[in-house]
Amino acid sequence: MPIFSAVDFDNHEQISFFYDKKTNLKAIIAIHNTFRGPALGGCRIWPYVNEQQAVADALRLSRGMTYKAAMANLPFGGGKAVIIGDPHKDKTPALLRAFGKCINRFHGSYITGEDIGTSIKDMDLIAETTSYVAGHSNGSGDPSPFTAIGIYESICASVLYRLGKSSLNGINVAVQGLGHVGYNLCKLLAEAGAQLIVTDVNPELVRRAVTEFKARAVAPDDVYGVDADVFSPCAMGSIINDQTIPQLTCAIIAGSANDQLERPIHGKILMNKKILYAPDYIINAGGIINISYEGPSYDAETVKRDVKKIPDTLLAIFREAEVLHIPTNEVADRIAEKRFNTVDCC
Repeated sequence: MPIFSAVDFDNHEQISFFYDKKTNLKAIIAIHNTFRGPALGGCRIWPYVNEQQAVADALRLSRGMTYKAAMANLPFGGGKAVIIGDPHKDKTPALLRAFGKCINRFHGSYITGEDIGTSIKDMDLIAETTSYVAGHSNGSGDPSPFTAIGIYESICASVLYRLGKSSLNGINVAVQGLGHVGYNLCKLLAEAGAQLIVTDVNPELVRRAVTEFKARAVAPDDVYGVDADVFSPCAMGSIINDQTIPQLTCAIIAGSANDQLERPIHGKILMNKKILYAPDYIINAGGIINISYEGPSYDAETVKRDVKKIPDTLLAIFREAEVLHIPTNEVADRIAEKRFNTVDCC
């Protein structure tokens, strides 16, 4: 399986593979860049189709964390861990403790946290065997509400910028993915008067959103083509691609999912289609901002104030992209790359 020639390899400093026979742990930890500080990135547990898919996810997500930390001006680099398995069937306390021992081998150059397939309770278990874990119950807790706040504020800013509306009342928002972030986002949007269209692979989560937020449910494959002002991807990445873009009728894309564009060129295609794209790693930084405040002086209100500054960065990117007539993701990448240095790891 090629690594250095893989399309998703981007001067990554380190890629490590771990296997534990007793727990059947199969984990990959990718460290993209540590120029600004230790690599911070969550642990994702997912039933990948094959190992190539898992490696690609680790490479793409760790790169995104480098850009996210840089754009949030945080003293972290980018890393990510993926565990191959079904979080509902294969995740056990023993497996998570074994994973914690793997993290120790990095001696602090990688710090893990919550991601798809993991929870605060899982972070507590991992913390039993390593100190290099953030977002556990003795730390800053669940980062999801802060991520949702950043997405919500960014949607408001995007609607004002593109649609000229200072209120979300009556704005149609299609939310893809109703996990911790997606649910909290729906709650904020519903309170603001937005009309919600929701989808998820879990029917129970969809029913909950329909009941609580008076949302309209659609099938997962149908969400791209619904008549909505805003499309908010809050599930898996790479969902903006050659197959989905022709279906989109929205004016704005702004969601919490990492790595939404399958390839950078898709940002340009969105621009040509006159769809305003809010770069994912800009607007979903609420979680990492929350983690950065962990410690004895942690204060949730201070975190919220910092998270609510995300739209300032976003609007600056929108304006520069419009002036230069280049995609918003390209503007964001240029700024981020100035803030970290991809020097040789050796």
